[in-house]
Amino acid sequence: MWKIASSLLIPLALAACGTASPLHTPTTPGASAMTVEQIQQALVGEWTSLATEVRPSAARNADGTLKPFYLKRDFSYLAGDRFELAIVNSADAYGKVPLARIVIRGHVAWRGEHPVAPGAQKVDFVADEAYEVTPLLQGFADLLNQVANQGYAKWEVGTAQSIFGKSFAPFGLVQGRNFMEFDLVHLSNGLLFWGARHVDGRGFDTEANRPTNLQIPLARK
Repeated sequence: MWKIASSLLIPLALAACGTASPLHTPTTPGASAMTVEQIQQALVGEWTSLATEVRPSAARNADGTLKPFYLKRDFSYLAGDRFELAIVNSADAYGKVPLARIVIRGHVAWRGEHPVAPGAQKVDFVADEAYEVTPLLQGFADLLNQVANQGYAKWEVGTAQSIFGKSFAPFGLVQGRNFMEFDLVHLSNGLLFWGARHVDGRGFDTEANRPTNLQIPLARK
């Protein structure tokens, strides 16, 4: 989830301690998958990355290969189809050098079944409540002060700024337009899967670019 300027090593996207029904997508012949209502009930709560994850980006190395970017996700699904996603992006595969923390809040729209697996559903994540960025490394704050200084206070390490509803060139955001991704959701064996990023670095910015494979899953906190 969440298209972020890959040249800055930031992904985007989008990703529980409360009670929920058991998560299991039946795989035996003739078994029925979970209904949308059951999926929504089971989603409620908090989810987190199993480890640092990697994504392909649109930026390329000198040899033409795609540059990777690394992140960890914390995702909460709330009543009323609301969500909160916190992403920490890092410069390294083990998450030892965090660059930035991104917090997005908004709503989930359910768009019908997805053929990737029984019970999978097409969903749109719409960031219509909040979008914040916190630099976690001085070098990254310095970069933002060069490329995102119009309409913002000075970017400082550890200080969050709202980019909600504003133009923000590093992430391709346009003033007055909510960020949205065409994604998917699949629950299986206690794990939450979203869509895997396309290998060519494309974002989920149109229905045609909706993912066709499963991403590394999230587990309950």
